[in-house]
Amino acid sequence: MGISVEELNKLDKNSYQLIDIRNKEEIAHGAIKGAVAASLEEIENNPRIDCSKKLIICCSRGQFSVEAAEILREKGLDAVSLDGGYIAWLMDVMSRPEESDKAEDAEKSLRKKFKKTIWSGFTRAINDYELVLPGDRIAVCISGGKDSTLMAKCFQELKRHNKFEFEVKFLVMDPGYSPENRRLIEENARSLNIPITIFESDIFDSVYHVEKSPCYLCARMRRGHLYHFAKELGCNKIALGHHFDDVIETILMGMLYGGQIQTMMPKLHSTNFEGMELIRPLYLVREDDIKAWRDYNGLHFLQCACRFTDTCSTCGSGENPSKRAEIKELIRSLKEVNPFVEKNIFRSVENVNLDTVIAYKRNGEKHSFLNGYDDAVVKMPSDSED
Repeated sequence: MGISVEELNKLDKNSYQLIDIRNKEEIAHGAIKGAVAASLEEIENNPRIDCSKKLIICCSRGQFSVEAAEILREKGLDAVSLDGGYIAWLMDVMSRPEESDKAEDAEKSLRKKFKKTIWSGFTRAINDYELVLPGDRIAVCISGGKDSTLMAKCFQELKRHNKFEFEVKFLVMDPGYSPENRRLIEENARSLNIPITIFESDIFDSVYHVEKSPCYLCARMRRGHLYHFAKELGCNKIALGHHFDDVIETILMGMLYGGQIQTMMPKLHSTNFEGMELIRPLYLVREDDIKAWRDYNGLHFLQCACRFTDTCSTCGSGENPSKRAEIKELIRSLKEVNPFVEKNIFRSVENVNLDTVIAYKRNGEKHSFLNGYDDAVVKMPSDSED
């Protein structure tokens, strides 16, 4: 038993409550205004939910919500599923006539409201890590999410004020998106005046039957296709939308799950495509600020365009999404005690003291502190003279 988005729009808003049962990560990428976020188990005891009203249950695609509504009806509540879920609502929003110039508003907000939080971080990374150089031809890779779309708008702004010549191509790879997901990417690009070039591949079909680490394989294949197509366009760099939070989460994931100290670098030379580089211009931009820019401009994005999972938050990295979520929660809890914990995690890989490290790797070769230990006296910080 369900209700369509069209029928929902005709209801008196005071006659029902919309309940979003998606997880925190999904909701963080976009939600229906006015919806109450709650798991199925929390609904009856949530003080924000009036169970005397019609309860309209929303999930990502209207699948899990069907069973949830049925369980609630068995308990005597008037509950129905939102047909098509958040995706259907999003498609309806995208089909409505635009009331303002989204592109102009988004650009203006970067110059004013988000100048310190986003624009300054973007340009600082460009300058500090020498990500954009004279003569560069950069393929800005757009996945359809908030991060890569913001990056595209930042590059457009950079082009308007560039101090030297460089070129930008806005590249979208369709690895086998569903029609709804592809349409959303195209509509967002159109409304934000981003001139995208789309090329297609069959990556989703290739990894469909892979049982072990399909996301990792998918990410590797997508990266290779992006390099290949960008090189065909004459580009020497591809730009990806990883942000500051991705960086510090990667540091902790490496330590806690990988037993190593490493991070996501601001730029890398490609090992398989000669002359190509990968750059990450949002390296110093916080995810919360990206979300604020998205919400301020009334923009909507999918969390993930993968047609198989639709809820995977890590398809760009090939990581275990549950581990990434655990690290996010850990950082969130640590921040409650120490508000500077995020900056300190980041600085930890800027201030590595090799004199106090047992071993490290350089170009794949392991070096121990014992190498040359007897050839020089190293005074440790805690040492004192006799």
